[in-house]
Amino acid sequence: MRLTISEFARLVGLAPSALRFYDDCGLLPPAEVDATNGYRYYDRAQAGRARLLRDLREIDLALPEVRLALDAESAEVAELVRTHLRTLEAKSAATREAATRLLTQLLAERTTAAVGGPELASAIRQVASAAATTDEYAGLNCVQLQLAADEITLVATDRYRLAVRTVRPVEFGGPSARVLVPAEELAAVSRWAAAGDVVRVEVNGGLVLARGDESRSLPVVDVEYPAYEQILDGLTPPVCRVVVDRVALREALAGRDVVTFEIDEDSLRIGAEVKLDAIGSGAVRIGFTAPLLAAALEVSVGPDVLLEICEPARPVIVRSADQGTFTTLVMPVRLDG
Repeated sequence: MRLTISEFARLVGLAPSALRFYDDCGLLPPAEVDATNGYRYYDRAQAGRARLLRDLREIDLALPEVRLALDAESAEVAELVRTHLRTLEAKSAATREAATRLLTQLLAERTTAAVGGPELASAIRQVASAAATTDEYAGLNCVQLQLAADEITLVATDRYRLAVRTVRPVEFGGPSARVLVPAEELAAVSRWAAAGDVVRVEVNGGLVLARGDESRSLPVVDVEYPAYEQILDGLTPPVCRVVVDRVALREALAGRDVVTFEIDEDSLRIGAEVKLDAIGSGAVRIGFTAPLLAAALEVSVGPDVLLEICEPARPVIVRSADQGTFTTLVMPVRLDG
């Protein structure tokens, strides 16, 4: 019997967002895709490969090495893991000590999570820049943190761009929680968080971040936040996917206002002046506000970026080809003619 992406995600311990990304990367394609609605279905026989992929990524093995390991002999994979773990030995010991201290402090009546400091700082940097810079619309100058046992989600939007990043907690206690924090306040502590191997996130009427013996209390905002999940779920399957050099694309946007993209399977043209090599499927003509798209590219990671286009008037998904936990939606602009 085929499993839905949510059922398969629970079975193998991967988030649905991660499964979608690994499908796009060709590492773990579903057994079947419904041609009418694009829903992905998996077979139980794929669980072993999925769990190996999960475990390799959980030890921070680089994506190119993961690709090789998935189809290698067990002995080769074991040696690859041993080599990788030797480089993490000292840091792992410090992380275990910090996690042990955190476990003794957790209280059931509050929500607490332990997460890697550099990973949290990276998520803040990527997401906070998508928040509005004014308080014209209540809550849009904030970052929403959703804390759950399987993942912590950071979300921000200014109505023209939406950024979503997930991180996996090392430990979790208490009920799931959501809290809104002013983006400027959260961004101000990102460098401080990056200096800690583990940062404890606590929601108990307010928000407190703790790193060792130090802590930072952040203000929270009590307003209704946009239902971003409905936006993501409402996207139709893309008619065009294209992978292009991230830095080259960002540089091509510099100094421009509104740009027109002409995309086909092997190139991306910007106006009449710039042509970039690309890999993709489908063809489309679409317009963007250059600074808006450049901002999304700036906070992406890795050498390449993936654009998924449903139609020229709908939000475009901008994803890092190397980081499936970070997604940005960018609104295109209407083109004359």
